[in-house]
Amino acid sequence: MPVEEYAVVMKDIVKRFPAVTANDHVSLTVKKGEIHALLGENGAGKTTLMNILYGLYSPDHGEIYIYGRRVELRSPKDAIRLGIGMVHQHFTLVPPFTVLENIMLGMENGFILDKSLVRERVMNLIEKYNLGLDPDYEVWSLSVGQQQKVEILKLLYRNAKILILDEPTAVLTPQEVKSLFNFLRQMKNEGRSVIFISHKLNEVMEISDRVTVLRKGRVVGTKDIREVDEHELAKMMVGREVIFRIKRPSKKADGKTVLKTDDIWVMGDQGLHVVRGVSLEIHSGEILGIAGVSGNGQKEFAGALIGVRRVTRGRIYINGLDVTNKPPSEILSLGVSYIPEDREDVGYFRDASIRDNLVFKTRYNFLRRSLFLDYSEMDRFADDIIQEYAIDTPSRSLPAKNLSGGNRQKLVIARELAINPRLLIVNQPTRGLDVGATEYVRRRIIEQRNKGVAVLLISEDLEEVLMLSDRVAVFYEGEVMGIVDPEKTSIEEIGLMMAGVKRVEN
Repeated sequence: MPVEEYAVVMKDIVKRFPAVTANDHVSLTVKKGEIHALLGENGAGKTTLMNILYGLYSPDHGEIYIYGRRVELRSPKDAIRLGIGMVHQHFTLVPPFTVLENIMLGMENGFILDKSLVRERVMNLIEKYNLGLDPDYEVWSLSVGQQQKVEILKLLYRNAKILILDEPTAVLTPQEVKSLFNFLRQMKNEGRSVIFISHKLNEVMEISDRVTVLRKGRVVGTKDIREVDEHELAKMMVGREVIFRIKRPSKKADGKTVLKTDDIWVMGDQGLHVVRGVSLEIHSGEILGIAGVSGNGQKEFAGALIGVRRVTRGRIYINGLDVTNKPPSEILSLGVSYIPEDREDVGYFRDASIRDNLVFKTRYNFLRRSLFLDYSEMDRFADDIIQEYAIDTPSRSLPAKNLSGGNRQKLVIARELAINPRLLIVNQPTRGLDVGATEYVRRRIIEQRNKGVAVLLISEDLEEVLMLSDRVAVFYEGEVMGIVDPEKTSIEEIGLMMAGVKRVEN
């Protein structure tokens, strides 16, 4: 393989961590002027491989060539110097700083940096690539899509020739995805190389030239995108057939109203109302989906429902009871399960065992007359749940933090569903999950709905919302732009509502 023909050649890369080999003799080639997708299940080694290419990790074995020259990447500074840039899934911007200040961060140019020259070059890049940014706007005031553009602008300013994008479309509207893809095609036409990491196979098929699939730390294969389809890629990723469309049986006649919000207003962390006059109802045996770009009040709305955010106006009713501003323990005792967006910080106990995490909400069921816990019964319960939910672990005693991301997600879901809820509130259930884990989680949500549970589904994945929901409410800046039937409404119309166009009822 002549390395001179490629922008990136990674040969025989090995990276080991305690008890796991993340990359097991992985080889990857990326052509000049190519959009190359990198696919794999959670824990397959994609992020580790890209962190090696970006200089965050050093490989235990293997060689890296950039434009035909063998290199050693000891830090991101080395990578940036070689024209490699990375936009992480979680942005690395400083919110109180302006766009211009964020771009200037980390730049080295002797002792003095000429701000006017930086501004001039930044403005030229904004105009050339039609980014629509104001360099004097503070980053916190920008939409998620605009913040992503700032991250890309940082790479362009540093003259990156190789761009690594990790899940770049996870929080974008359909219109923003289209804009991003147009930009990536422009990068490709300029001769730059793009490594595109995504779990959305339809997007991989649309934007990529070639795709490399990893499974359990090894390369399964590299394919020209014209030679494969979504089903073949999914099978390469998980080693089995994957069903993309989960069948949702027709909704029965409206059941009992389980959740009702009446004109509720909720404040955010900045002291401003981020939920404004939201009135919704969810019935038993129904999934109500909440669509919207991140940061439009969805998180605060969910927090108000479970009592961790204060409602300043309006009322919340669960099973006919007024629970407005009641403590979370009282609300959850009414048969409410909550799967939070931020599972890593508030979803589970990192250092506690898998067993203790699983029995946390049902632990009083294991008390005996002596007021001691029956640990053998807890073990049996945990083992049954681990098997039922296919949590991949060698032992129930393993600290939960040692599970892969997908298995931690299963852990949280299993614990919440073990109480047999009447109302299930789930926020971003499949964010960051591979196609196999996504299929599994979506099946569980449909199962709850079919059992008569009322489900509030909050997701930034519009395809997911449309697939699973009986009705969809679209949020924009804390208001409901409309409530629609997903089978009778186009993606374009919902995308417009996500951008602030209120639906006109006939």
